[in-house]
Amino acid sequence: MTSNQLRGIPAETIEEQAVIQYLHHHADFFERHPQVLARLRLQHPRSGSTVSLIERQVDVLREKIRTQDHKLAEFIQVARANNVLAEKIHRFTRRLLRTSGTAPAIAEIEASLREDFDTFHTVLVLASPLAPRPPAAPVADESHSFLRRVAPDDVVFRSFESLFAAGKPRCGQIRDSQREFLFGMEAPNIGSVALIPLGSQATPAGLLALGSVDRDRFHPGMSTEFLWRMGELITDALAHA
Repeated sequence: MTSNQLRGIPAETIEEQAVIQYLHHHADFFERHPQVLARLRLQHPRSGSTVSLIERQVDVLREKIRTQDHKLAEFIQVARANNVLAEKIHRFTRRLLRTSGTAPAIAEIEASLREDFDTFHTVLVLASPLAPRPPAAPVADESHSFLRRVAPDDVVFRSFESLFAAGKPRCGQIRDSQREFLFGMEAPNIGSVALIPLGSQATPAGLLALGSVDRDRFHPGMSTEFLWRMGELITDALAHA
């Protein structure tokens, strides 16, 4: 290190760097000088008392083990939750395979969402060129209907174009007009929503909306893999009904 490089650098910093560099190049220093190792004392991070270097290393290892145990517990919890979801998707698939025809398939989709997935605010929106244009605001009985048929050029239905263009589920908050379109009189009680596009990106067939009164149940950071699988199953079931 030149004199120019030393300018403006505190002497203690230079000394620390020299010690670090020396120990880095002489890893066996404490093996050759065990008496120095025995005299080293460090401050305990929690109690504030002084402990030996070995005690400090043991404490660091214990902390690492606690962190790893915590991460392992999280992995196990996620794995169990995924296993439960996989079992629900399996039951959902079997229910659809046992149906024949569009009406029975839709009935089974609604029943499975309610019985297997505990989702009580669900709407299946299907785009149909022959569907009558819905009124500006859903009437009372429509707001509680699971199936909603709309014209593809309906203004509110077209407000979901970004969902169809992305071709993957979306979770979180939606526009007030979209929430009212989907859930009618229940809209003010809906805290979060999961939207699942149906059909292909080029030819969207509709969407499945899952609503929850819990604002955090469906959030942008959650995994949507199982929702995507559900969308594919519904798309195939309705296409071959």
